[in-house]
Amino acid sequence: MSGPGGIVADLLPLMWSGIISGCLYGVGALGLVMVFKSSRVVNFSHGNLACLGAFIVYGLSSGSLLSLSWGSAVAVALGVAAFLAVLSYALIAPIVFKSDLASTIATLGVGLILQGVVQLFFGADIVNLDLPIPRFGFSVAGIRISSYDLAVLAITLVIVGGLFFIIDRTKLGVAFRAVSSNPFACEVSGLNLRSVHLFSWLAAAVLGLVAALLIVPTTFLSSTTVPTFMLTAFTAAVVGGFSSLPGAAVGGIILGIAMNLFSFYVSPEFMNTFLLAVILMTLNFFPNGLLERAIGGRV
Repeated sequence: MSGPGGIVADLLPLMWSGIISGCLYGVGALGLVMVFKSSRVVNFSHGNLACLGAFIVYGLSSGSLLSLSWGSAVAVALGVAAFLAVLSYALIAPIVFKSDLASTIATLGVGLILQGVVQLFFGADIVNLDLPIPRFGFSVAGIRISSYDLAVLAITLVIVGGLFFIIDRTKLGVAFRAVSSNPFACEVSGLNLRSVHLFSWLAAAVLGLVAALLIVPTTFLSSTTVPTFMLTAFTAAVVGGFSSLPGAAVGGIILGIAMNLFSFYVSPEFMNTFLLAVILMTLNFFPNGLLERAIGGRV
């Protein structure tokens, strides 16, 4: 068995890589929480829409569809994801005001349709999709920091910072917070709930695509990779609390570290069991999230 020095030497790199992956879980979880807070719908099509967007980037940048630059391909994918988010909400909107459960089930149908579109146009093959960034790395206190790590941190900070700026400092953000707190009072006051819902669905589509493009370089891209990743993001949302955007972001980092430690010190084969146990324990003992008291649920 390794001594205390060996445990620390293993622990620090595991925590660092857990923070990096946790940032992506947090970004994915933010999209889920955005939709839930505004419309009380758990959007199970979140991962499938992000997967389709990632495949569009692959198809347009690899030459299988067109030969565009990576940036142009991302711009097109964002446009397509935004359009599909609007279309998805348009299909579900009549149900949203009638039943939260029915609208949540409807997102499962939308997700299956999007998965079918991916398999129809791109097949079930496994492909690689990398970030167009310089490759370098350096070590700090025994922790290997790569250019990918820095890119994830920078993009996450920009995306999450921009989202919270919009929510805190703009009229649309004030409307989102108001609808999240009391939708009935907002509707009586004349606020257009559908416009706020649509904002949250569009924001979720962008967040999902960003998370997908950042997580795929660490593994591979297939019709199931990103949806599976979003199920982990769902766990992060449960951990942080579906009532709190900051909780979702921090919950992602907590989950990323916990998953790395469990995989290394226990077994990666039981990761799904571990995630299910985390969900059940959190819902039983902290139904509003682990961080409810620490950071509250206003935002």
